Amino acid sequence: MTQDIVILAAGKGSRMKSAFSKVLHKVGGIAMVRRVLTTASTLADSKLHLVVGHQGEQVEANCQDFSANIVWQNDPQGTGDALRRVAPFLQADGATLTLYGDVPLIRAYTLEKMTALSNANTLVLLTISLDNPTGYGRIVRNEQGKVTAIVEQKDALESQLAIKEVNTGILLAPNARLQGWLAALTNNNAQGEYYLTDVIAMAARDGVDIVTVNPENEAEVAGVNDRVQLAALERELQSQQAISLMQNGATLLDPSRIDVRGELVTGNDVIIDVNCVFEGKVVLGSGVEVGPNCYLKNCIVGDNTIIKSNTLIEDSLVGESCDIGPFARLRPGTQLANKAKIGNFVETKKAIIGEGSKVNHLSYIGDTEMGANVNVGAGTITCNYDGVNKHKTQVANNVFIGSNTSLVAPVQVAEGATIAAGSTITKQVGEKQLAFARARQTNKDNWPRPTKK
Repeated sequence: MTQDIVILAAGKGSRMKSAFSKVLHKVGGIAMVRRVLTTASTLADSKLHLVVGHQGEQVEANCQDFSANIVWQNDPQGTGDALRRVAPFLQADGATLTLYGDVPLIRAYTLEKMTALSNANTLVLLTISLDNPTGYGRIVRNEQGKVTAIVEQKDALESQLAIKEVNTGILLAPNARLQGWLAALTNNNAQGEYYLTDVIAMAARDGVDIVTVNPENEAEVAGVNDRVQLAALERELQSQQAISLMQNGATLLDPSRIDVRGELVTGNDVIIDVNCVFEGKVVLGSGVEVGPNCYLKNCIVGDNTIIKSNTLIEDSLVGESCDIGPFARLRPGTQLANKAKIGNFVETKKAIIGEGSKVNHLSYIGDTEMGANVNVGAGTITCNYDGVNKHKTQVANNVFIGSNTSLVAPVQVAEGATIAAGSTITKQVGEKQLAFARARQTNKDNWPRPTKK
């Protein structure tokens, strides 16, 4: 059955106390509304509608890649009002699923259970039973257990307030019926708003079958109204992701101290120490070890590579059996071949490091193509920027570069060359040549050392 999916994202979110739309605040490194849109996009035969209002330009710009139909609700008057504004765009047949941009952890599996029950004479409602239902609309059932209405907290009778089963706000209604129900909504209630929940009583009156589905847990349907609730959902998501990683064969030395802000894919026997942050899409091959306090963003790491503590890797490709860190920084464009080594306090940028090559200590290697089995001494830098343009350094296979060398780009060092420590290299070094470029040492006898005045 084809369906429209409406994501409501027009609220002010004043309790967030933010210059940004509430639905653009992130959970797990992804804006809440984008999480909902991504989940909705997995459902087959669906058309997306995004209802925006307060700071709607921000939301529309952030979500334009989803190609959703944008519907404006500049003066919100409730959830029913939002659906009435979408009504002209709904397909004649099929059904409409209503979701919320500030309920980011809803799962596709739950929505698929709802769509499996959908037909032209059935309204599907997502409900949950809570020990403390305060603030939620209550699900009213008749003696036969059939749903007859949803009563909002402010409009509920004393007996209805004792009901534990509550409305999540997520429902799936047949379009042919929904259009008439939306047109019949009134705002005769304590809030003076058009409640989408009022269509439940209309559906019961019209003899439509109302069925309920339950989510796996409360977090799946929890909304965000302030930063405290945002933090709670962040911790819930991180816990879920940690469990998933461990079930997939990764060892987390402390599952409560990992942050995945995007997507982390791991092979077998991966070990991740405490306080590591993964952002964007990160792929770790089998046998990879990540030490404590590391930050990895948009990178691929090959099998059996060891990443030592306090290392940063961003937009880089790392081969197999590499050794990185501690305190190393791989900036965007870095590519390490198998068995390469990047040691402590080494920074790379747009650097291609060949197989088995080593940059062990206190070096900067930028805009460089380096061959295999190169040994770079401590304190070596590539001088790649002339104040206006960047230039490339090319180092062939089996080169030895002594400590404290400056390679002033553009420059080439041929295969098997050796560069003496302390050299400043400005010209090409030929194959198997020894290059040294430093002032001759002079020693003066009986030199008077300066003293303080």
